[in-house]
Amino acid sequence: MINKDKALSHLLDLLAVPGPTGQESQVVEAITKKLIAAGCKKAWIKTDDAHKRLGEGFEIGNLIVKLPGTIKGATRIMFSAHMDTVPLCKGAVPMVKGGRIVAKGNTGLGGDDRSGCAAIVTLAETLLKNKIPHPPITLLFPIAEENGLHGSRMVRFKDLGNPAMGFNLDGQEPNEIVIGAMSAVRWQAEIKGISTHAGLEPHKGISAGLIASKAMATIAEKGYFGKIIKGNRVGTSNLGSMRGGETNNQVMDIAVMTGECRSHSPAFLEQIVKVYKTSFEQAAKSVTNDKSKCGKVKFSTISDYRAFRLKKSEPCVKIASKAVEAVDKKPNPLVMDAGLDANNFNEKGLPTVTLGCGSHKFHQLEEYVDIKEFHTACDVLLNIANLSRASA
Repeated sequence: MINKDKALSHLLDLLAVPGPTGQESQVVEAITKKLIAAGCKKAWIKTDDAHKRLGEGFEIGNLIVKLPGTIKGATRIMFSAHMDTVPLCKGAVPMVKGGRIVAKGNTGLGGDDRSGCAAIVTLAETLLKNKIPHPPITLLFPIAEENGLHGSRMVRFKDLGNPAMGFNLDGQEPNEIVIGAMSAVRWQAEIKGISTHAGLEPHKGISAGLIASKAMATIAEKGYFGKIIKGNRVGTSNLGSMRGGETNNQVMDIAVMTGECRSHSPAFLEQIVKVYKTSFEQAAKSVTNDKSKCGKVKFSTISDYRAFRLKKSEPCVKIASKAVEAVDKKPNPLVMDAGLDANNFNEKGLPTVTLGCGSHKFHQLEEYVDIKEFHTACDVLLNIANLSRASA
């Protein structure tokens, strides 16, 4: 019952709307307009105050749409897909090329996660236009996923109508069912040295840049940078940004570095962070000037999101698997080495799986959406709505 031409049109329209993290207002407007045209009442649609609670740099909150159920006693379910795109997608112009949608020009596409948004819009349109019986359904379009899952972290379940299970759209092949994802910690190292004239008295200074370089070299030498494998323990780490220094003839007295560490194991994640902290502290002590003074470092961390692992017996996993089987695909339950809005939902007690919707090579210039896979994902969502109705 999916109108494939309309589904493709929704996707192309949403891909063309700018919406970098923190600036999702135009995406909210576009999705809202489509949902109202599909039959949603304005009273069902709202944005929350997540942007205000997050602070400066966010212009609008999460978009929440609550469709009343048409089946008495049915349990509410949730579909979600984040609205923001990475900076690489700025100015994206989508075009159809063969069986794919690609970006025209030198940008990313934004299929991550506009393909998920378009699939959910298509689901709502299909249910309402065809008057298909369905349980109460919440459609959630979070902000600020790409820079830390902020929108989903700030959402209130009471605003969602307290759904019993969730289906997040943010993946690749439509038969993928992500049942687990890893934890992540953001770190920051504030390094302080001593500024002196780099030509006249370099020996009196302490270079924050040298401290930073030694710390990162030590971390890499110990095998704790990039992909980390220590026996059966696995994780990742990355240096994301560096800033410091003002001029070439001044010994750099301040440097600030930020990055992240990830692992499915909370204990191993703690170990990775410890290696970073120790390496920066030791590097600071090792860089001294002519008076034996050494540098200083303030190392701090923030937990971004926590790992989760759903059992295959979980209702949302079973329903998603049956929905995939109904389109003649073999379900592929997997654990992902990344963070998803589903991390926050599961941590808060809402069992949520993440499904693929045809996006590939996200965060790259080569990003594309496979049109056939996108249409299959739309079918899978409709199957989930039908199966949820049957299990009510």
